[in-house]
Amino acid sequence: MSEIVFGIHAVEVLIKRRAEEINKILVQQDRRDQRLHKLIKLAQSANLKVVQKTRESLDEMTSQRHQGVIAECGQSFKQVNYHEKHIPELLDAVAGNPFVLILDGVTDPHNLGACLRSADAAGVNMVIAPKDNAASITDVVRKVACGAAEAIPFISVTNLSRSMKQLQERGIWIYGAAGEAEQDIYQSNLTGPIAIVMGAEGDGMRRLTKETCDHLIKIPMAGEVSSLNVSVATGVTLFEIVRQRN
Repeated sequence: MSEIVFGIHAVEVLIKRRAEEINKILVQQDRRDQRLHKLIKLAQSANLKVVQKTRESLDEMTSQRHQGVIAECGQSFKQVNYHEKHIPELLDAVAGNPFVLILDGVTDPHNLGACLRSADAAGVNMVIAPKDNAASITDVVRKVACGAAEAIPFISVTNLSRSMKQLQERGIWIYGAAGEAEQDIYQSNLTGPIAIVMGAEGDGMRRLTKETCDHLIKIPMAGEVSSLNVSVATGVTLFEIVRQRN
């Protein structure tokens, strides 16, 4: 069975980065907007086969919003599978201070996709998450991530606290986002080698994860809402780190 990637931006990034793994591009035959025309030209310049399909045909391939384009990839196409054992070599390849995002039990694929998109935009070197009770890379995640799922190493680990300790042994300071933290992200020095832990939707970090962190930080909240959606909180925190590093 072929793997598919859908959505204009996700397919565009896939063509630019992994065109050799695409069998063909399927486009909605009655759609004539500029974004789709630009993508078709990009596919043709990469010598990819472009096939016109009805909206109904594309709908049969995915129940998600495909925006009139689906990339059909070969059976060998997979999200590059990284494992816990790859963490040291990925860190060795980092030029400058490592920047790691850890997601503790994010289960919603839309939130995971949005977190990956923010992580890629912020220059995060890898994203680490537990294998159990957490979302994995799916076609929905790829769509929401807009190409980031193919660009950033995503590592599912069996023991999150052990992986965190592995980072600490490499000199990486781990900051966990928690509402009860005394320091906020704007008071904290978030430069240097760093990993940020964001907890699950609603429940936050698990106890052992929290205890393994070096420091706890929070986003100051001025309104009546006590917390932000995890993907929004991730974006705010990552780009405060970017601001401090720059």
